Amino acid sequence: MHIPENYLSPETCAVMTAAMVPVWYKSVKKVRETVPKDKIPLIGILAAFSFLGMMFNIPIPGGTTGHAVGGTLIALLLGPEAACIAVTIALFLQALLFGDGGILAFGANCFNMAFVLPFVGHALYHFIKDKIKAPSGKYIAAAIGAYAGINAAALCAAIEFGIQPYLFHDAAGNALYCPYGLTVSIPAMMFGHLTIAGIAEVIYTVAIFAFVTRTVPNMAYAEKAPVDTKSLRPILILLAVLVIAVPLGLLAEGTAWGEWGADEIAEVVTAGSALGYVPFFLQNGFELSVLFPDYTMSGLPDWFAYILSAIIGVALSFIIFRLFANTAKTKTDFGDKDDPAETPTEA
Repeated sequence: MHIPENYLSPETCAVMTAAMVPVWYKSVKKVRETVPKDKIPLIGILAAFSFLGMMFNIPIPGGTTGHAVGGTLIALLLGPEAACIAVTIALFLQALLFGDGGILAFGANCFNMAFVLPFVGHALYHFIKDKIKAPSGKYIAAAIGAYAGINAAALCAAIEFGIQPYLFHDAAGNALYCPYGLTVSIPAMMFGHLTIAGIAEVIYTVAIFAFVTRTVPNMAYAEKAPVDTKSLRPILILLAVLVIAVPLGLLAEGTAWGEWGADEIAEVVTAGSALGYVPFFLQNGFELSVLFPDYTMSGLPDWFAYILSAIIGVALSFIIFRLFANTAKTKTDFGDKDDPAETPTEA
Protein backbone atom coordinates (compact mmCIF):
# COMPACT_ATOMS: atom_id res chain seq x y z
CA MET A 1 0.00 0.00 0.00
CA HIS A 2 3.06 2.25 0.04
CA ILE A 3 2.67 4.47 -3.02
CA PRO A 4 6.14 4.82 -4.58
CA GLU A 5 7.74 7.86 -6.14
CA ASN A 6 6.29 9.05 -9.48
CA TYR A 7 3.12 6.95 -9.40
CA LEU A 8 1.16 10.06 -8.46
CA SER A 9 1.47 13.42 -10.17
CA PRO A 10 3.00 16.33 -8.21
CA GLU A 11 -0.44 17.97 -8.27
CA THR A 12 -2.02 14.92 -6.64
CA CYS A 13 0.79 14.73 -4.08
CA ALA A 14 0.36 18.42 -3.23
CA VAL A 15 -3.40 18.03 -2.71
CA MET A 16 -2.98 14.97 -0.48
CA THR A 17 -0.26 16.64 1.59
CA ALA A 18 -2.42 19.75 1.99
CA ALA A 19 -5.28 17.54 3.17
CA MET A 20 -3.02 16.02 5.83
CA VAL A 21 -1.74 19.31 7.28
CA PRO A 22 -4.87 20.03 9.38
CA VAL A 23 -5.01 16.37 10.41
CA TRP A 24 -1.42 16.46 11.66
CA TYR A 25 -2.05 19.78 13.43
CA LYS A 26 -5.17 18.54 15.18
CA SER A 27 -3.55 15.21 16.10
CA VAL A 28 -0.48 16.83 17.68
CA LYS A 29 -2.72 19.31 19.53
CA LYS A 30 -5.02 16.56 20.81
CA VAL A 31 -2.13 14.38 21.97
CA ARG A 32 -0.54 17.30 23.83
CA GLU A 33 -3.87 18.04 25.51
CA THR A 34 -4.96 14.53 26.46
CA VAL A 35 -2.00 12.16 26.67
CA PRO A 36 0.00 12.48 29.91
CA LYS A 37 3.62 13.42 29.35
CA ASP A 38 4.88 10.16 30.86
CA LYS A 39 2.83 8.16 28.35
CA ILE A 40 3.90 9.95 25.17
CA PRO A 41 6.95 7.65 24.78
CA LEU A 42 4.46 4.77 24.56
CA ILE A 43 3.43 6.18 21.19
CA GLY A 44 6.99 5.46 20.06
CA ILE A 45 6.66 1.84 21.17
CA LEU A 46 3.45 1.46 19.21
CA ALA A 47 4.96 3.27 16.21
CA ALA A 48 7.64 0.57 16.31
CA PHE A 49 4.91 -2.09 16.14
CA SER A 50 3.53 -0.36 13.04
CA PHE A 51 6.99 -0.09 11.47
CA LEU A 52 7.65 -3.79 12.06
CA GLY A 53 4.20 -4.88 10.94
CA MET A 54 4.79 -3.27 7.57
CA MET A 55 8.04 -5.23 7.17
CA PHE A 56 6.28 -8.60 7.34
CA ASN A 57 5.34 -9.01 3.68
CA ILE A 58 2.96 -11.85 2.97
CA PRO A 59 2.22 -13.42 -0.43
CA ILE A 60 -1.07 -12.67 -2.18
CA PRO A 61 -2.42 -14.85 -5.01
CA GLY A 62 -1.42 -13.37 -8.35
CA GLY A 63 2.22 -12.80 -7.46
CA THR A 64 1.94 -9.67 -5.33
CA THR A 65 2.41 -9.09 -1.59
CA GLY A 66 0.72 -7.24 1.26
CA HIS A 67 1.29 -6.42 4.92
CA ALA A 68 -0.38 -5.29 8.13
CA VAL A 69 -0.15 -1.66 9.28
CA GLY A 70 -1.28 -1.66 12.91
CA GLY A 71 -3.03 1.72 12.77
CA THR A 72 -6.22 0.51 14.43
CA LEU A 73 -4.18 -1.23 17.14
CA ILE A 74 -2.57 2.07 18.15
CA ALA A 75 -5.89 3.92 17.94
CA LEU A 76 -7.53 1.47 20.36
CA LEU A 77 -4.79 1.92 22.94
CA LEU A 78 -3.87 5.60 22.70
CA GLY A 79 -6.53 7.17 20.48
CA PRO A 80 -6.73 7.79 16.72
CA GLU A 81 -4.78 11.06 16.95
CA ALA A 82 -1.84 9.29 18.58
CA ALA A 83 -2.16 6.56 15.95
CA CYS A 84 -2.02 9.19 13.21
CA ILE A 85 1.24 10.58 14.58
CA ALA A 86 2.74 7.14 15.21
CA VAL A 87 2.01 5.77 11.73
CA THR A 88 3.15 9.07 10.17
CA ILE A 89 6.55 8.70 11.84
CA ALA A 90 6.80 5.05 10.78
CA LEU A 91 6.01 5.99 7.17
CA PHE A 92 8.45 8.90 7.26
CA LEU A 93 11.31 6.69 8.42
CA GLN A 94 10.47 4.09 5.80
CA ALA A 95 10.39 6.64 2.98
CA LEU A 96 13.43 8.69 4.05
CA LEU A 97 15.81 5.89 5.02
CA PHE A 98 14.62 2.83 3.12
CA GLY A 99 12.80 4.12 0.04
CA ASP A 100 9.63 2.28 1.07
CA GLY A 101 7.02 4.73 -0.21
CA GLY A 102 7.80 7.96 -2.02
CA ILE A 103 8.80 11.22 -0.36
CA LEU A 104 6.57 13.14 -2.78
CA ALA A 105 3.77 10.64 -2.10
CA PHE A 106 4.30 10.88 1.66
CA GLY A 107 1.15 12.95 2.19
CA ALA A 108 -0.95 10.45 0.23
CA ASN A 109 0.48 7.48 2.12
CA CYS A 110 -0.20 9.24 5.41
CA PHE A 111 -3.75 10.11 4.34
CA ASN A 112 -4.46 6.45 3.64
CA MET A 113 -2.59 4.67 6.43
CA ALA A 114 -2.17 7.30 9.17
CA PHE A 115 -5.55 9.02 8.85
CA VAL A 116 -8.23 6.92 7.15
CA LEU A 117 -7.12 3.58 8.58
CA PRO A 118 -6.94 4.40 12.34
CA PHE A 119 -9.91 6.77 12.40
CA VAL A 120 -12.20 4.33 10.57
CA GLY A 121 -10.98 1.40 12.68
CA HIS A 122 -11.37 3.31 15.95
CA ALA A 123 -14.87 4.61 15.14
CA LEU A 124 -16.14 1.20 14.05
CA TYR A 125 -14.59 -0.46 17.12
CA HIS A 126 -16.57 1.76 19.50
CA PHE A 127 -19.77 1.42 17.45
CA ILE A 128 -19.62 -2.39 17.57
CA LYS A 129 -18.19 -2.89 21.05
CA ASP A 130 -21.07 -1.07 22.68
CA LYS A 131 -23.49 -3.50 21.05
CA ILE A 132 -21.70 -6.71 22.11
CA LYS A 133 -22.03 -7.49 25.81
CA ALA A 134 -19.91 -10.66 25.82
CA PRO A 135 -16.37 -10.46 27.31
CA SER A 136 -14.98 -11.15 23.85
CA GLY A 137 -16.90 -8.19 22.44
CA LYS A 138 -13.98 -5.82 22.40
CA TYR A 139 -11.85 -8.31 20.49
CA ILE A 140 -14.58 -8.93 17.93
CA ALA A 141 -14.96 -5.16 17.56
CA ALA A 142 -11.19 -4.76 17.25
CA ALA A 143 -11.10 -7.37 14.47
CA ILE A 144 -13.91 -5.74 12.51
CA GLY A 145 -12.46 -2.26 13.02
CA ALA A 146 -9.00 -3.36 11.87
CA TYR A 147 -10.42 -5.12 8.80
CA ALA A 148 -12.56 -2.14 7.81
CA GLY A 149 -9.74 0.33 8.47
CA ILE A 150 -7.16 -1.30 6.23
CA ASN A 151 -9.66 -1.84 3.44
CA ALA A 152 -10.82 1.77 3.60
CA ALA A 153 -7.18 2.80 3.30
CA ALA A 154 -6.65 0.42 0.38
CA LEU A 155 -9.68 1.84 -1.41
CA CYS A 156 -8.32 5.37 -1.04
CA ALA A 157 -4.96 4.27 -2.44
CA ALA A 158 -6.70 2.51 -5.34
CA ILE A 159 -8.59 5.68 -6.23
CA GLU A 160 -5.42 7.79 -6.05
CA PHE A 161 -3.70 5.32 -8.37
CA GLY A 162 -6.69 4.97 -10.65
CA ILE A 163 -7.35 8.62 -11.45
CA GLN A 164 -3.81 9.22 -12.74
CA PRO A 165 -4.13 7.88 -16.32
CA TYR A 166 -7.37 9.82 -16.84
CA LEU A 167 -5.80 13.10 -15.76
CA PHE A 168 -2.18 12.80 -16.91
CA HIS A 169 -1.26 11.21 -20.24
CA ASP A 170 0.67 12.09 -23.39
CA ALA A 171 -0.64 12.74 -26.89
CA ALA A 172 -0.58 9.03 -27.67
CA GLY A 173 -2.75 8.28 -24.64
CA ASN A 174 0.04 6.67 -22.64
CA ALA A 175 -0.08 7.39 -18.92
CA LEU A 176 2.59 9.66 -17.47
CA TYR A 177 2.32 8.28 -13.94
CA CYS A 178 0.36 5.25 -12.72
CA PRO A 179 -0.89 3.58 -15.90
CA TYR A 180 -3.84 1.68 -14.42
CA GLY A 181 -7.30 3.23 -14.36
CA LEU A 182 -9.97 2.75 -11.72
CA THR A 183 -11.39 -0.36 -13.38
CA VAL A 184 -8.03 -2.05 -12.79
CA SER A 185 -6.67 -0.37 -9.66
CA ILE A 186 -9.73 -0.85 -7.45
CA PRO A 187 -10.25 -4.60 -8.08
CA ALA A 188 -6.50 -5.26 -7.88
CA MET A 189 -5.99 -3.38 -4.62
CA MET A 190 -9.18 -4.55 -2.97
CA PHE A 191 -8.72 -8.23 -3.82
CA GLY A 192 -5.49 -8.40 -1.86
CA HIS A 193 -6.80 -6.41 1.10
CA LEU A 194 -10.25 -7.95 1.35
CA THR A 195 -8.52 -11.32 1.57
CA ILE A 196 -4.94 -11.88 2.75
CA ALA A 197 -3.81 -8.41 3.87
CA GLY A 198 -7.08 -7.76 5.68
CA ILE A 199 -6.79 -11.03 7.57
CA ALA A 200 -3.17 -10.21 8.44
CA GLU A 201 -4.25 -6.84 9.82
CA VAL A 202 -6.94 -8.50 11.94
CA ILE A 203 -4.55 -11.09 13.38
CA TYR A 204 -1.81 -8.54 14.06
CA THR A 205 -4.22 -6.10 15.69
CA VAL A 206 -6.19 -8.51 17.86
CA ALA A 207 -3.17 -10.53 18.97
CA ILE A 208 -1.13 -7.53 20.11
CA PHE A 209 -4.20 -5.72 21.48
CA ALA A 210 -5.05 -8.73 23.65
CA PHE A 211 -1.43 -9.13 24.73
CA VAL A 212 -1.03 -5.48 25.71
CA THR A 213 -4.36 -5.12 27.52
CA ARG A 214 -3.65 -8.25 29.56
CA THR A 215 0.01 -7.68 30.38
CA VAL A 216 0.07 -3.88 30.68
CA PRO A 217 -3.58 -2.88 31.27
CA ASN A 218 -2.64 0.66 32.29
CA MET A 219 -0.83 1.35 29.03
CA ALA A 220 -3.86 3.15 27.58
CA TYR A 221 -3.66 6.89 28.23
CA ALA A 222 -7.13 6.92 29.83
CA GLU A 223 -5.70 4.98 32.77
CA LYS A 224 -4.31 7.11 35.59
CA ALA A 225 -1.72 4.58 36.74
CA PRO A 226 1.74 5.38 35.35
CA VAL A 227 3.63 2.83 33.29
CA ASP A 228 7.10 2.01 34.55
CA THR A 229 9.90 0.29 32.68
CA LYS A 230 9.44 -2.98 34.54
CA SER A 231 5.78 -3.28 33.55
CA LEU A 232 6.74 -2.70 29.91
CA ARG A 233 9.10 -5.66 29.79
CA PRO A 234 6.59 -8.02 28.12
CA ILE A 235 5.93 -5.42 25.39
CA LEU A 236 9.64 -4.81 24.82
CA ILE A 237 10.31 -8.55 24.69
CA LEU A 238 7.58 -8.94 22.08
CA LEU A 239 9.15 -6.14 20.04
CA ALA A 240 12.53 -7.88 20.23
CA VAL A 241 10.98 -11.14 19.03
CA LEU A 242 9.38 -9.36 16.09
CA VAL A 243 12.69 -7.69 15.19
CA ILE A 244 14.42 -11.07 15.09
CA ALA A 245 11.58 -12.56 13.07
CA VAL A 246 11.35 -9.83 10.39
CA PRO A 247 13.41 -11.79 7.81
CA LEU A 248 10.28 -13.91 7.40
CA GLY A 249 9.00 -10.94 5.42
CA LEU A 250 11.65 -11.67 2.80
CA LEU A 251 10.12 -15.06 2.03
CA ALA A 252 7.21 -13.49 0.17
CA GLU A 253 8.14 -13.29 -3.49
CA GLY A 254 6.90 -10.58 -5.81
CA THR A 255 6.15 -6.90 -5.44
CA ALA A 256 3.12 -5.30 -3.83
CA TRP A 257 0.57 -4.13 -6.39
CA GLY A 258 1.39 -0.62 -7.60
CA GLU A 259 4.96 -0.66 -6.30
CA TRP A 260 6.81 -1.92 -9.36
CA GLY A 261 10.00 -0.22 -10.49
CA ALA A 262 10.48 1.35 -13.92
CA ASP A 263 12.58 -1.67 -14.89
CA GLU A 264 9.72 -4.12 -14.44
CA ILE A 265 6.37 -2.37 -14.93
CA ALA A 266 6.30 -2.77 -18.74
CA GLU A 267 6.29 -6.56 -18.34
CA VAL A 268 3.81 -6.76 -15.47
CA VAL A 269 0.68 -8.62 -16.48
CA THR A 270 -2.43 -6.93 -15.09
CA ALA A 271 -5.98 -7.63 -16.25
CA GLY A 272 -4.66 -10.32 -18.56
CA SER A 273 -2.05 -8.38 -20.54
CA ALA A 274 1.32 -6.72 -20.11
CA LEU A 275 1.45 -2.93 -20.04
CA GLY A 276 4.06 -2.81 -22.81
CA TYR A 277 5.54 0.60 -22.02
CA VAL A 278 7.04 2.59 -19.15
CA PRO A 279 5.16 5.74 -18.13
CA PHE A 280 7.38 8.76 -18.78
CA PHE A 281 7.74 10.00 -15.22
CA LEU A 282 8.30 6.55 -13.78
CA GLN A 283 11.48 6.52 -15.84
CA ASN A 284 12.37 10.21 -15.73
CA GLY A 285 10.80 11.52 -12.55
CA PHE A 286 12.10 12.45 -9.11
CA GLU A 287 14.21 9.90 -7.28
CA LEU A 288 15.57 10.17 -3.75
CA SER A 289 18.81 8.39 -2.97
CA VAL A 290 18.24 6.67 0.39
CA LEU A 291 20.74 5.12 2.77
CA PHE A 292 19.28 1.61 2.82
CA PRO A 293 17.23 1.02 -0.35
CA ASP A 294 14.64 -1.73 0.14
CA TYR A 295 16.12 -2.42 3.60
CA THR A 296 19.41 -3.62 2.13
CA MET A 297 22.95 -2.72 3.19
CA SER A 298 26.02 -3.11 1.03
CA GLY A 299 28.07 -6.18 1.83
CA LEU A 300 25.53 -7.69 4.24
CA PRO A 301 23.22 -10.67 3.71
CA ASP A 302 19.66 -9.57 3.05
CA TRP A 303 18.29 -11.22 6.21
CA PHE A 304 20.86 -9.50 8.43
CA ALA A 305 20.31 -6.11 6.76
CA TYR A 306 16.57 -6.57 7.27
CA ILE A 307 17.10 -7.10 11.00
CA LEU A 308 19.40 -4.08 11.24
CA SER A 309 16.82 -2.00 9.38
CA ALA A 310 14.19 -3.09 11.89
CA ILE A 311 16.47 -2.14 14.78
CA ILE A 312 17.09 1.29 13.25
CA GLY A 313 13.37 1.87 12.74
CA VAL A 314 12.49 0.81 16.28
CA ALA A 315 15.28 2.82 17.87
CA LEU A 316 14.41 6.01 15.96
CA SER A 317 10.74 5.59 16.86
CA PHE A 318 11.70 5.48 20.54
CA ILE A 319 14.02 8.48 20.25
CA ILE A 320 11.58 10.68 18.31
CA PHE A 321 8.75 10.23 20.81
CA ARG A 322 11.07 10.60 23.78
CA LEU A 323 12.08 13.98 22.36
CA PHE A 324 8.42 14.79 21.73
CA ALA A 325 7.63 13.97 25.37
CA ASN A 326 10.38 16.33 26.53
CA THR A 327 8.64 19.22 24.77
CA ALA A 328 5.18 18.36 26.08
CA LYS A 329 3.54 20.04 29.05
CA THR A 330 3.12 17.95 32.19
CA LYS A 331 -0.41 16.58 32.40
CA THR A 332 -1.65 14.20 35.07
CA ASP A 333 -5.39 14.94 35.30
CA PHE A 334 -7.44 13.04 32.76
CA GLY A 335 -10.63 11.02 32.70
CA ASP A 336 -11.23 7.53 34.03
CA LYS A 337 -12.35 4.79 31.70
CA ASP A 338 -13.53 1.33 32.62
CA ASP A 339 -12.23 -0.11 29.37
CA PRO A 340 -8.52 0.64 28.73
CA ALA A 341 -9.26 0.66 25.02
CA GLU A 342 -11.88 3.41 25.29
CA THR A 343 -10.16 6.68 24.54
CA PRO A 344 -11.90 10.00 23.99
CA THR A 345 -11.70 11.65 20.62
CA GLU A 346 -13.23 14.66 18.98
CA ALA A 347 -15.57 14.33 16.03
